[in-house]
Amino acid sequence: MASAAAPGAREEFSAQWALVLACFVGFSFYSVMTASMSMFIKPLSDEFGWSRTLIASGVSIASLVTAVLSPFFGVVIDRFGARRLALPGLVANMAAMCLFALVNGSGTQWLLLWGFYAVISIATKSTIWLFAVSRAFEAGRGLALGIVLCGTAAALAITPPLAGWLIDGWGWRVAYVALALGWGGVTLVLCWLFLRDGPQVAKGEEPPAPVDRESLPGLTIAQAWRDGALWRIAAITFTIMAVTMGLQIHQVEILGQAGVTRGDAAFLASLFGVAGIVGKLVTGWLVDRYRANWIGGVTLAATALAFFLLIDGITSPALIVLAIVINGYTAGTKLQIAVYLTARYAGMKNFGAISGAMNSLTAAGTGLGPPLAGFVFDTAGNYTAFLILGVVGSLVSGLLVLTLPRYPAFEKPPEKGAEKPA
Repeated sequence: MASAAAPGAREEFSAQWALVLACFVGFSFYSVMTASMSMFIKPLSDEFGWSRTLIASGVSIASLVTAVLSPFFGVVIDRFGARRLALPGLVANMAAMCLFALVNGSGTQWLLLWGFYAVISIATKSTIWLFAVSRAFEAGRGLALGIVLCGTAAALAITPPLAGWLIDGWGWRVAYVALALGWGGVTLVLCWLFLRDGPQVAKGEEPPAPVDRESLPGLTIAQAWRDGALWRIAAITFTIMAVTMGLQIHQVEILGQAGVTRGDAAFLASLFGVAGIVGKLVTGWLVDRYRANWIGGVTLAATALAFFLLIDGITSPALIVLAIVINGYTAGTKLQIAVYLTARYAGMKNFGAISGAMNSLTAAGTGLGPPLAGFVFDTAGNYTAFLILGVVGSLVSGLLVLTLPRYPAFEKPPEKGAEKPA
């Protein structure tokens, strides 16, 4: 099976590598704000006296806005495609990030800035990049999604030490502006040159035509609402995002609790990102050849070990590095598995709308996890209870993925203009 699909996959990558590159960089830029958050917690807390719960709540506000808007935005993507939304969205996103340099110590202003950023950044969220690649690839979809989703891991690998260097050298205000204009500027150029909606890339057509959903196989919206597999994927997505994002945002502080210095924690955060890149690429290669529920189930369940190794009292340097590597590798796959399974169980007819709904749950989990971890620390003085919750949530998520049913077989709608049988 794998060998038969390989030539098709090679042809897809040969024709559309530039699209994958643009989406990879676009996804990395979308991830910069959350990937750098752990480096901003201490300077913001030191300057304004803010609690960690308040600082992490900014991510939660953004996630709440994203959760509300994602389903509607998914419908818009189905209608207009990725390019028409991403290019102006990138410019607006860069401006919104620069506004964080104007924070004056007001907690209300902090939360409002995050809310504004969330509304603006909706046009550069994950659905944009995954939509274009999912429609462009069939035989090599798993690996293509893995490469694009490596954008998050690349941001996690590069952003913490980069943000730390900017903050130490020029202050946190300059750091926000530099990340916005530097990373965002490169992203805008690449997307201007290469981002096209999938089916048009192979044909070389420009500009992209509106998406013809009726020509694509898959579930209707009503069918998706009744599909048990999609509901299970939704529960998995929410749970695993909540516990892993709580760990990601508070990772530097959790490592500090284990006796790791701030400089070493930034290095380990970078190692986390590198492990995430490996996880995405390996997982993408595997799911193109084997059932994704087995690959995803084992991978998500393994996340429990990373949480366990970071529980207060386990301070061996070797075990801490092992925990970061495991968590980076498995965290690198969580969204990838969810997107791949959504495409498999829902099809492409309404992929934008259905994946938009899934993104609402991704955003809700992302919004819940960081303040929950911050609340646990503010009330208990450590992160132990949150890490135990992460162990349980990871094991349950892995079990739910392992027990998913077989992929549905969708019938392709007849080609337009084809004669209907008498």
